[in-house]
Amino acid sequence: MGELYLVRHGQANSGATTEEDYDRLSGLGHAQARRLGDWMRDHEGPFDQVLCGSMRRHRETAKGMGYTPDHIDARLNEMEYFALVRDMEVNHGIRPPASSEDFADHMTQTLNAWEQTTIAGAEPFSTFETRIQAAVSEATKPGKRVLCITSAGVIAMVMRGALGLSIEQMAHVLLPIYNSSLHRFRIRPEGTFLLTFNGIPHLDAPDLADQRTHL
Repeated sequence: MGELYLVRHGQANSGATTEEDYDRLSGLGHAQARRLGDWMRDHEGPFDQVLCGSMRRHRETAKGMGYTPDHIDARLNEMEYFALVRDMEVNHGIRPPASSEDFADHMTQTLNAWEQTTIAGAEPFSTFETRIQAAVSEATKPGKRVLCITSAGVIAMVMRGALGLSIEQMAHVLLPIYNSSLHRFRIRPEGTFLLTFNGIPHLDAPDLADQRTHL
């Protein structure tokens, strides 16, 4: 058996309105990455391969965790959310979300429209899905332990492939993913099987409750 560990980056610049401004860790995001790295060293063995998306927040999270990626793979990059938000407003008259409740509804609407090709964003939904599937397929082999530092949308897409999720279910999986969370899969010749979803053992202590973030 092999194992795949997916890590979502630490909290990014959540007040941003562009991809470029969002793509850097906040002070809390750096702290989350350090805590996760400390926990991994205490509780996990070495990995055969460490992969990382090419976004700044991915690389900063890997560095904060204390890992030097063996390979930077842009196929592990997140969807360009702000491009999708723009297309939803232009093509469907749906304004950007103004609250966390709006964000949940907006994400489901956006993923549906993206899959149905009524919006395009920076890339088609099919391209996003295919590049992630290809990256994971190449990285994961029975008998190997692989760590990937990436983003929530990528993790949700891997979950979709492993569990056969609909778009609505994928959106519901994506929304609660914590910053710096850990997701484990078992790799067998017959497929990829979920072991752990949205783990934050490094933030379990009651006095760290304020460090558990989604955005």
